Amino acid sequence: MPRRQDGKYATIELESYEIPALTKREVEGLSQSRAGLVATTVGNYALFAGGSVTSSSPSSTVDAYSNSLTRSTPTALSATGDGLAGTTVGSYALFSGAYASSTVDAYNTSLARSTPTALSQNRRELTATAVGNYALFGGGMRSGVSYSTVDAYSSSLTRSIPTALSIERYSLSAASVGNYALFAGGCSPATVYSPVVDVYNSNLTRTSPITLNQGKLNMVATSEGTYALFAAGRTSSSYYSSTVDAYNTSLVRSIPTDLSVGRRLPAATTVKKCALFGGGMSSPGSFTSTIDAYTENLTRNTPAVLSQGRYNLAATTIGNYALFGGGYETSASATVDCYEYSSKDLELTLYKGTRYKFQGMDAEATVEADMATKTIATPATGYIKLKKGTLS
Repeated sequence: MPRRQDGKYATIELESYEIPALTKREVEGLSQSRAGLVATTVGNYALFAGGSVTSSSPSSTVDAYSNSLTRSTPTALSATGDGLAGTTVGSYALFSGAYASSTVDAYNTSLARSTPTALSQNRRELTATAVGNYALFGGGMRSGVSYSTVDAYSSSLTRSIPTALSIERYSLSAASVGNYALFAGGCSPATVYSPVVDVYNSNLTRTSPITLNQGKLNMVATSEGTYALFAAGRTSSSYYSSTVDAYNTSLVRSIPTDLSVGRRLPAATTVKKCALFGGGMSSPGSFTSTIDAYTENLTRNTPAVLSQGRYNLAATTIGNYALFGGGYETSASATVDCYEYSSKDLELTLYKGTRYKFQGMDAEATVEADMATKTIATPATGYIKLKKGTLS
């Protein structure tokens, strides 16, 4: 909310200002309990793919939730297991990397599966994001060897191979903001906990690397408005980090308020104007149910907790619903927690002499009483002019 001085008044300007509210909703669980799965959204469906029922029981199951939260089970993945990466480009959700497989499974908006050209190298523990008309799969490992390879798939599923990451690494994370895809952290041969952030623009040109505040692996990432956020993970000094790195569309880094609980292997997604980080391992054998939400100005709040603490879960968003599915507690879970985004009205207590104008008003109004409470529908666009008074 920008504030400026104008003669005897201080003016507060609001543009599409919202007060987010997250309400938990009941939703049917996954068709199969599993951890280490991955999630993304295509068209009118949120997809939860792969994972493992136990360490010796990999899964190829895909669960789809419509925008009315009805669950279905599309054709299974062609490869089973965890270690997958997933993202969406154009009309396709792409998954690859299960058990170091090079196979890529693509689901269109009707949930029909196809198998585009495979990755250029078999690997797992890679990560994926999308920028412009491309889905990017970066890094990974196989048989103790780390990779710097990046495979790009266009919106027509044509594969190309951009410039590799600046260093080989696995267990990295990725998100996109503005015209950039960011690949951050991970484990590399030279630096066990890498602080490197490799940046690709929408033309797949890799620009000069930037850095995290500290080296990390097992982070999660999501994008909210003008920020890409990287949170949680493991550092050289802590198995359970609470720090958050935020990069704006100019790639300037800021450090928001820490997560309320240090953790690794949580899940992250963004619903409307809230970036959510949920679950994770918070100490040996202890799994948190905490959700941290960051608004568009990076203010943190804590909505209602998950129905059970668990880690190695997955999250994605469909419409106004953020879904957190699967994960591990004492065993693999089929639970899906749903958070519905809505917007509260803006309630203002204004004092005599205050002037204001918001959407739907034909002219500026002035408060005549000593004090008045005004309710403004959100998203709110307009201004308040304060004169020797207080806004609360």
